Amino acid sequence: MDYGMMQPIAEVRSPHNDIAVYETTQLDGETGKFRCMRFADEDVQGAMDLKNRQRLVLGYQQALVRLLERRDPSFRSLFVIGHGIGSIAGHFRGKTVKVAEIDEMVVELSRRYFDYRDDNVAIGDGRRLLAEEPDRSLDYIVLDAFTSKGTPAHFTTEQFFRLAADKLRPGGALVMNVMGRPRDDRLTEAIGTTLRRAFADVRCYSLPAERNRDRRNMIFCASDAASDFGDAGADLAEVELAEGHVIRDGLAG
Repeated sequence: MDYGMMQPIAEVRSPHNDIAVYETTQLDGETGKFRCMRFADEDVQGAMDLKNRQRLVLGYQQALVRLLERRDPSFRSLFVIGHGIGSIAGHFRGKTVKVAEIDEMVVELSRRYFDYRDDNVAIGDGRRLLAEEPDRSLDYIVLDAFTSKGTPAHFTTEQFFRLAADKLRPGGALVMNVMGRPRDDRLTEAIGTTLRRAFADVRCYSLPAERNRDRRNMIFCASDAASDFGDAGADLAEVELAEGHVIRDGLAG
């Protein structure tokens, strides 16, 4: 990622992350004035256009929101795991949105530096907070949670996917953002295979990357019903993943 000229705003160490907030004039080839949050792995967790604060800046967030809206324009309820600066939750302010975020400092920084004002974020592990939701109550579950090692492992297991399926209304969907490759990626293939243990319809979309072997954002959409996105957009390529292993864990819930 091209960060351009970086001006540090804040650096904080929490029990979960080393977090930096900074401003830059370049982001992914775009010139402007941006305020960003990133973790120790240097991946950007959220970005705000300081000249247009309501705009979704990151390409994967634009694509994810587009998929949600095209699949079900009239959806009502959304459960988001992974807050970042609050871009996705803030975009759907007219819906019933609940957010789970394990790191209280991430939420505090989103309020202090990124204008997040809604009182809908619960602090805690997203899997356990999701388990407290009534069955068949949600139209969408969005998983956008990362550590320096990638998507936390307990969000990639058959047990978690079956939990998510229980919480969705008929026709609802789990939508996941993960980092991976569309070919020869053991974890991405395993996630696709494991999702199919819990959902009848599983789609995977890849965003662009500079080189074929580069890791990039990949978006899974899993549901008990076929998903119709129409034209998903030129930036998204649907991927047929190879079969992988099934990921399981021993967590209750």
